[in-house]
Amino acid sequence: SELPKFTQSVLNVDSPVPTCCQEEDCCVGIDEAGRGPVLGPMVYGIAYCPVSRIPDIEALGVADSKQLKESDREEILGKIHENSEFVGYCVSVLSPNYLSTSMLGRENYNLNAISHDTAISLLRNIITKGVKVKDVYVDTVGPAEKYQAKLSALFPTLNITVASKADDKYPICGASSICAKVCRDRCMTEWQFPEKGYDISESGCGYPSDPKTKKWLVDNIDEVFGFPQFVRFSWSTAEKIVDKHSVPVYWDNDEEEEENVPKINSFFKRVKKQTEIPRHRFYHEQGLTSMTEI
Repeated sequence: SELPKFTQSVLNVDSPVPTCCQEEDCCVGIDEAGRGPVLGPMVYGIAYCPVSRIPDIEALGVADSKQLKESDREEILGKIHENSEFVGYCVSVLSPNYLSTSMLGRENYNLNAISHDTAISLLRNIITKGVKVKDVYVDTVGPAEKYQAKLSALFPTLNITVASKADDKYPICGASSICAKVCRDRCMTEWQFPEKGYDISESGCGYPSDPKTKKWLVDNIDEVFGFPQFVRFSWSTAEKIVDKHSVPVYWDNDEEEEENVPKINSFFKRVKKQTEIPRHRFYHEQGLTSMTEI
């Protein structure tokens, strides 16, 4: 119920931690949903269970969430909830506004860095809650070898595997993918705009390549205030639409100088050093001079 009302920053939603996950060695999967779209949040999911229960995770039918229908993903998440005595999860929802303001800040904080930091935060979160983590499987962002080395340096006691399509190769990573994708799906269909007068029903899948998404962006841009917070305004697709459909802003040409107004660099001209430093008036009033000989 918190998700549709969420627009500003980052929201974490945790399941209860199963007791067995605090007593037995556990495997952990980390994956994301919604990395590329211009609309809606990016969601990271982490799922975990005892290593001894991996066959039970497989039996739930977990697989890469992108290969499943929305109804199938919802059904599998329901099964995960029904088996909460041995499987837990957490999702981290990063709002479109948070993503864009982070990426356009003064310091270079790109989407890869945001993704890495979110995965690290999720892993630290479950460790803090007492989950006995042993094996970690992560779907890669960027070069897998570098990402794995980074995680291994931060968590030297864990067995960490970073791989492309990890959600397809490791059942627990498939479970994390299901959690992340269902969460994003719900955000997309139930989003509550803080701004008035917007309808999400015709927004398409949210990816820049979707004609319905592009049309929604054009139809829902304010020519002065731009897009609602549902849009990742730092994406090039959004930037181009802003340039084309918004009121242009003109800045005075820096080359055109006003008359009788000094240039800024005139205030920083180098002053010639004086050959002799003036003596304080005290010496003159007292009739004192420097002695050169005794």
